[in-house]
Amino acid sequence: MTAKGIRPYRIEVSDEALRDLNERLDRAIWPNELPGANGYGQSNDRVRALATYWRNEFDWRALEAKLNAYPQFVADIDGESIHFLHVLSPREDATPLLLTHGWPGSIVEFLDVIEPLTNPSEPEAPAFHLVIPSLPGYGFSGPTHSPGWSRYRTAAAWVELMARLGYERYGVAGNDAGSMVGPEIGRLAPDAAIGIHVTQIFSFPSGDPAEFEGLSEADTKGVAHLQWFWENLGAFNVLHSQQPQTIAFALADSPVGLLAWNSQLFGEDLDDEFVVANVAIYWLTGTSASAIRMYYEDAHAGINEAERGPTTVPIGLAMFPGDFQSIRRFAERDHTKIVSWNAHEGGGHYSAHQATDALVGDMRKFFASLK
Repeated sequence: MTAKGIRPYRIEVSDEALRDLNERLDRAIWPNELPGANGYGQSNDRVRALATYWRNEFDWRALEAKLNAYPQFVADIDGESIHFLHVLSPREDATPLLLTHGWPGSIVEFLDVIEPLTNPSEPEAPAFHLVIPSLPGYGFSGPTHSPGWSRYRTAAAWVELMARLGYERYGVAGNDAGSMVGPEIGRLAPDAAIGIHVTQIFSFPSGDPAEFEGLSEADTKGVAHLQWFWENLGAFNVLHSQQPQTIAFALADSPVGLLAWNSQLFGEDLDDEFVVANVAIYWLTGTSASAIRMYYEDAHAGINEAERGPTTVPIGLAMFPGDFQSIRRFAERDHTKIVSWNAHEGGGHYSAHQATDALVGDMRKFFASLK
């Protein structure tokens, strides 16, 4: 694989880095907080509990060993090092499938789906060869060295990666940023992408009041939820899109600061292990700053979505109640081939971890329908 600019990779965080982390956690300076006040952001109780778990219970070496149990590689693409897991199915009829995470997630998002997707217990269930990259500037891909790593440039890198791996036809799936990168792969490589499976379709109102006429009750509630999220939890998006380097100083210097900032989008229904595992990867790879630049790059990419027209590759949506609610009317404006639209009863934004069986079943059904 080295001939194609791909080399094996193994995670090896030094003991010194772990000692430094623990010392910083021990020396944390906690902010003043108004007693009994809500709505100001992350609370001391919430962040202290997670920090205590990180310091006293979280086992980085166990996570490291779990990740190192899978084949890992680094590819040199477009001036950057791209880390990825490449887990092959024992089944000869397996379909190549590219999985992309988002922020503040990581490849940890998909650990629970690896076994059921590559080696399903039911012989009639579809099987997949999985390629799970760390986004440029995220985790084990390391900090990016050049500007411009938007969803669009990332999609081009993923097309190149799959070509180097020898996959002429493959499925694409993703969550969060992965739900934005996926459709772009469909635009760039429509002959290679079998279909795009996402957990969000980020299609928003255009500003035309007529778009809201006759909107269903469920979709009206979805729009209201989106409005609530933007007004109450959207500060991270604004800051990342405008001044990512400003907050980067705090994130790079303080593990507690990073924990508070990143965990604002990890709901309290998620287990501490999952939350801390994702945050620890950002800290120990030094990618807290480079990861959030993706928002800035997207906001400044100069792409006029309205002028590009809709996508044409088949798309399937698996939507979960604790997550952004996609609006089909808006989605159909931006995508011509929505062939699957399923609203599930349980789970949230990290459905691969929270509702593994439901997501895996949805993905299997979607890709099987395209053959």
